[in-house]
Amino acid sequence: MSIETDQELVAIKAISEIVANTLRLMREYAKPGMSTFELDEYGGELLKKHGAKSAPYVTYGFPGYTCISVNREVAHGIPSRDTILKEGDLINIDVSAELNGFYSDNGGSFILGEDLNNLNPVVEASKLILQKAISQIKGGVRIADIGRLIETEARKQGFKVIKNLAGHGIGRNLHEEPHDILCYYESSNKTRFRKNSVVAIETFISTKANYAYENGDGWTMSTRDGSYVAQHEHTIIVTDGQPIILTEANQIWN
Repeated sequence: MSIETDQELVAIKAISEIVANTLRLMREYAKPGMSTFELDEYGGELLKKHGAKSAPYVTYGFPGYTCISVNREVAHGIPSRDTILKEGDLINIDVSAELNGFYSDNGGSFILGEDLNNLNPVVEASKLILQKAISQIKGGVRIADIGRLIETEARKQGFKVIKNLAGHGIGRNLHEEPHDILCYYESSNKTRFRKNSVVAIETFISTKANYAYENGDGWTMSTRDGSYVAQHEHTIIVTDGQPIILTEANQIWN
């Protein structure tokens, strides 16, 4: 969507604050021995407290309030009583929600406790690459050029990008135009970022693989070679200068 009025700005800021704080608090709440179902229930209660509704549940009938992916899972992980968190797990939480007809989206990967599997480098790469990408976004910049930046920065650090998951427009719906804010350079994509538009920018940084695939439950995506993938995401408003980071309260860069 494009922000046209002060009322729209207030509304998109409100739901963005909610999803950002929900992500931050869920990350702090996660502990070894906890199931992803319990973690998701906590996130759902946080959303309900503010009158917000889970966007994946409302939009797609997703079986959970939030997406929680663990270790070899890349995205859209279903919260489960059977998935018990352990020290050293790579966890990704993606929180998106709706309030008063406005949507916002954010996510982040982190290591639970001690980094037993030496995955912190890919997590840090994802964070820093997202930060660098967002700093280069303004009205008139080609979306493909941001994809090139993300992939180039990943290669410099010895990583790859997932090519079939992407950022997207957001605002009045969970997914809007532009639908393919990719993590690599797509020469045929001539679309440019528009001033005042709201977009969710995501990095999907991989240890080896370039693609993720549904693993059979209709939702959860994993790589076929067992690569680890870190994802980070902010919802922003594009301006003529530095973007407004609506979900800054999630503190994924801290």
